[in-house]
Amino acid sequence: MDSVTLADIEKAREVIEGVAVRTPMEESRWLSALVDGPVSLKCENLQRTGSFKIRGAYVRISRLSPEQRAAGVVAASAGNHAQGVALAASTLGIRSTVFMPEGAPIPKEKATRGYGAEVRFHGRYLDDAMVEARRFAAETGAELIHPFDHEDIVAGQGTCGLEILEQQPDVKTVIVPTGGGGLLAGIAIAIKAARPDVRVIGVQAEGAAAFPGSLRQGAPVALETMTTMADGIAVGRPGDITFAAVRDHCDEIRTVSEESLSRALLALVERAKMVVEPAGAAAVAAILDTPTHFDSPTVAVLSGGNIDPLLLSKVIRHGLAAAGRYLYLRVVISDLPGGLAGLLVCLGEAGANVLEVAHERISPSLHLNEVEVRIQLETRGEVHAEVVLGKLREAGYRVYE
Repeated sequence: MDSVTLADIEKAREVIEGVAVRTPMEESRWLSALVDGPVSLKCENLQRTGSFKIRGAYVRISRLSPEQRAAGVVAASAGNHAQGVALAASTLGIRSTVFMPEGAPIPKEKATRGYGAEVRFHGRYLDDAMVEARRFAAETGAELIHPFDHEDIVAGQGTCGLEILEQQPDVKTVIVPTGGGGLLAGIAIAIKAARPDVRVIGVQAEGAAAFPGSLRQGAPVALETMTTMADGIAVGRPGDITFAAVRDHCDEIRTVSEESLSRALLALVERAKMVVEPAGAAAVAAILDTPTHFDSPTVAVLSGGNIDPLLLSKVIRHGLAAAGRYLYLRVVISDLPGGLAGLLVCLGEAGANVLEVAHERISPSLHLNEVEVRIQLETRGEVHAEVVLGKLREAGYRVYE
């Protein structure tokens, strides 16, 4: 028997009424063209606190007893759950303390403090911060608000699934960014109860994908290491409650690379005019990787939009490179007057924009009258990049990518 039911999720929606917003569903023409059918974006990046987390956090904290409220709450989070807990607690007049891993995005830290929480840093990963949060709870009596592994949290996140069914009644596939599994579990329970024919697919970052191995083993299994820029879904072990729900109600777990996340984030900025964090772009990354895999109408959940501007700039540059918009080459030219000018003329005729040039004259692979030019170019995409390479080779240049 499920620990969370459709009835629980429907009750949770009553609880968050007036606190969380009903986020918009936006049709995506460019993704629809790729999939060859309707694709819509469920914009939880436009939710209060910038992610879906306020849904579960408010449900959980609102149900605390007067004694629990008096002792305060504590949480561990890389940022989104932190903001949800901080806002929910302050709305209900409850003291909150949040432990974040070292290196948590600065905007998420500042926003969490702005919502009224005391922020403390501990450890490199979310799991490290969770250990400290548990210790703090044991010492102070504060109630631990787990990021995903609690019935009230799952029920709250499931309200997003109810909205998806109402906003896209003919949906066939729902794709959900997945870390510990709270959002995926809640959405899967809500959707499968009403529409068991709908495919619910979770997406994890390749460098922090705990669910595939855990599902193969039949129980939650912790990852030994994690490496991903998608801090919002960097969770080393699924929760017990969320694992069972995902096992029983989710159709598939897919993984996406850092390059795919970058490309998806860039595409969302350019095409959808949506700012999302890397974790929030995971569902779109899965579509871009294998567009024919998903039956439409498809809904891709944009789970959060809290991204550090510095990371955004790095990811955009990375996404441009992954999309072939930046081209890095080593070109051998003659070390004579006019040698570089000739190369630049050739690149100009090919329509490439030169961003940076550097020379290398000392190398065993170069003849005495040769120089290697390291050059960074801006192109219009992968097809144009191939055209530029072809033009250089036709002109007789030795080119190394």
